[in-house]
Amino acid sequence: MLKKILLGILCVLLFIPIYAFKIEPNLVVLHRFQLGDTSLPKELKVLQLSDIQVSESYATKRLDKVIRKANKEKPDVIVFTGDLFDNYAQYNHEQEIIDKLSQMKATIGKYAVWGNHDYGGGAARIYERVMNAANFEVLKNAGETISLANGKKVFIGGLDDSLLGAPSIEETLSYRQRYDYSVLLTHEPDVADGFVGTNTQLVLAGHSHGGQVRLPFYQVKNVLAEKYIRGMYELSDHTKLYVNTGIGTTAIHARMGVPPEISVFQLHF
Repeated sequence: MLKKILLGILCVLLFIPIYAFKIEPNLVVLHRFQLGDTSLPKELKVLQLSDIQVSESYATKRLDKVIRKANKEKPDVIVFTGDLFDNYAQYNHEQEIIDKLSQMKATIGKYAVWGNHDYGGGAARIYERVMNAANFEVLKNAGETISLANGKKVFIGGLDDSLLGAPSIEETLSYRQRYDYSVLLTHEPDVADGFVGTNTQLVLAGHSHGGQVRLPFYQVKNVLAEKYIRGMYELSDHTKLYVNTGIGTTAIHARMGVPPEISVFQLHF
């Protein structure tokens, strides 16, 4: 009996690293949310991606699964909340990335913000060009108002990266005029508190990877992702904040209990 127990424990211990390094990083889960006054019609479908972090451990061909799942949702808007690269100096493959991201379709538009890794390793020179070539508008302390067919207006704003950029909430919100719903993009989630009191309905962030490896008695955290780590939060003024756990990995190329994620938001207003 003891031998069987010990053998079982050994099998589990052997399986955990195989799962964490080879299986879970290749999964893609999809989380859907209904936000706003759900008694009203659905006005806009927003699909969020974050932290793709292409690298030798996450080659561009692995985006095919993400692309299929994203396009199957038929989103109105796709937003990317930063960290396209893991380390651009070591792995770039610019044209392959453009080709893949160009395959993601949105009926209204695609928007992105800067992440800290998009500034490092020489990525700052080409990040915006690559995203633009893939039909993403890069919002850097800027925003755009979308007019819907029924006359309602949605503001989408994007904050510069809060670690290596020069973020300005005031400048970002200066682009906002008449609107019925406001979506703000930021790479680092903990800065979302800066939008409290600004009549912002939804803040979307990434950066944390959800801890990337979920341990039983310890929460792995990242700088500026220590308060808000993964999932949906309600800030003090009822603003919703969602922290996407990302697609790729960094540092240790493993995931455990935090699979790669696509998040989809049906907005009612």
